[in-house]
This record gives sequence, C-alpha cells and structure tokens, in this order.
Amino acid sequence: MTRISCTRMLAAVFALAALPAASAAQNQQVLIIAGVGGDPAYTQKFHGWALTMADAAVKSGVPASNVVYLGETPTLAPQRIAGRSDSEGITAAFRDLASRSKPGDEILVVLIGHGSAEGQARFSIPGPDLTAADFSRLLAPLADRKVAIVNTASASGAFIEPLSAKNRVIVTATRSGNERNETVFAQYFVEAYAGAAADADKDGRTSLLEAFNYARIETKRFYDNQNRLMTEHAVLDDNGDGKAVAEPDGRVEGALARAFVLGGTAGAIAGNTDPAVRALYERRRSIEQQIENLRGMKERLPQAEYEKRLEDLLVSLAEVNQEIRKAEGGR
Repeated sequence: MTRISCTRMLAAVFALAALPAASAAQNQQVLIIAGVGGDPAYTQKFHGWALTMADAAVKSGVPASNVVYLGETPTLAPQRIAGRSDSEGITAAFRDLASRSKPGDEILVVLIGHGSAEGQARFSIPGPDLTAADFSRLLAPLADRKVAIVNTASASGAFIEPLSAKNRVIVTATRSGNERNETVFAQYFVEAYAGAAADADKDGRTSLLEAFNYARIETKRFYDNQNRLMTEHAVLDDNGDGKAVAEPDGRVEGALARAFVLGGTAGAIAGNTDPAVRALYERRRSIEQQIENLRGMKERLPQAEYEKRLEDLLVSLAEVNQEIRKAEGGR
C-alpha cells in the first residue's frame, strides 16, 4: 500500500483531533457469572476460575467495587460472591450495570459453566436456564456502552448471531451450538489475565484480543498434549456482522477487542509517579483515542483510506509502546 501524502496525513490528524475526546475517567465494569455445575467437582472448578478472573480484573486496575461475581453457591465464598447466578440474580446484576455505567463505558461479562443448544441456545444456571434471546434483552439497555461478552460454555457458538451488535465483542468457546462437550477454554482465558504470558506485544497489559488468542492456542495445546480430537473451537466477532472467526486479524475482525484492556491506560497513568513515563502513557492514550475516533468514522470513509489511517495509528501505537517498555526497563 502506498504512503499517503503529508497533506492527507495532516488532514487525517486534524480531522481526528477535532472529534470529541472520551472522558479520562472512563468507567469499567466486570460481571462474572458461574453457572450451575451439576456436580460438586464442576461447581468447585467454575468457582475457582471465577475467583481467578475477579482477582485478575482488580489486579489489572478495575476497582474492586466494579467487579461482581455471581455463583451457583454463594456460601462457597460469601465475602466474594455477590449473589446467586439464577435468573433473578443475573437480571438484577444487568440492571445494576445499566445504572452504574454511562455511554462509552466498557463492560466485560464472562460466563463460566455449561451450555446447550437444543431448540434454543442456553446457558445453564440454577433454576430455569437463560437463552441467548434472554441475554440479548438484558444487553439492550447497554447498547451505547462498549460491551464484551465471553461465553466459555459448551455449545456457546450459538450465542454469536443473536448477540452480535455494534460496539460489542462476542467471544465463544465453540464455533457452533453443535460442539456440546465440556470445554476447557475458560481455564486458559482467565489464565491469560492472571499472568503475563498472553501479553504478546509486551506492553505490560493484556487486551481482550490477546486473551482470546492465548486461550485459543492453549486450548489447542491441551488437546494435542492429551492426544484427543478437539471438540471446541473458540471464535470471536466484534464488527457486528454476526460472523465469528477463529483467527481475527485485529483490523476487519478483532479491532475492538484489541482496544479492550482491563484497567486501561488511564489506570497506568494514575499509578505511575515518573513524569517522563506518565507523558508516554498520555501519548498512548491520545493515540488510542484517535484510533477509537477513526473507528467511528469508518462508515463515512473509503475503505482504503480508513485502512491506511488505521495502519499509521497502529504503527504509532506500537512505537510508543516500545518507548514505554524501554523507559520502564524492558527490552
């Protein structure tokens, strides 16, 4: 692709700068729902994964008060589990998300458990299960927020089409409702946030795209090591077309997930006392905002021009990330 002229580059920069910037106090909410285990061993496993995800979210910079965990058996950890993961509890939690957040805020919902797709796509919870249609209804009041819903259950691929929408990331452990066996994707997805191994670009934080790719690769490794045929194939959709892919390129598919980072740059700025490093993080936040503004212009720009502008901004983002790593003693 040929380089655009200086005149066009300046025009792009000024056009982006003229758009309103998002609030630096952008809010993040995390809702973790562990469904019914059906067996004490599964209940404990789902509980462990949910706790790991909750701890990782707080460690990443999300305020503990903004991380809510609903479980099958709240008495397992009454100090950690906010309520029961039945229909009433989940409905109340989504209502609370709508009241505690504002347009433009980021919300991550993680479903851990069993699922099915006989007749309708379902997530198994205590009492009557919730269908994909039920979740679509619960998500409707959050249409002006940036929502990522990660369904790690079996048969979860059937949730993609009903939930796909603008400004929404859909991740499922399976590519369709026909993959009905027990899944292990949740283990590696929460592991991606709990450690540093998923941080592919080594910028000190894990994006949702990086977490997805890590979990997808580690899930395959699990089956290879067990010499078993894979019965789950994780996919992602974040451009609203209802067609998920296994290997998002971060542009056509995966761009929103790439920018979805728990804690975010604002948290890194607030937690850093070195003025030079803070300035670098401010630069990164500015570039991230320009990328977000550009995405809002996508429908009004020729595809080639949109892709070129996005490419330039992503290069700038990579360069400032490299400067941050050097400033913080990395390589």
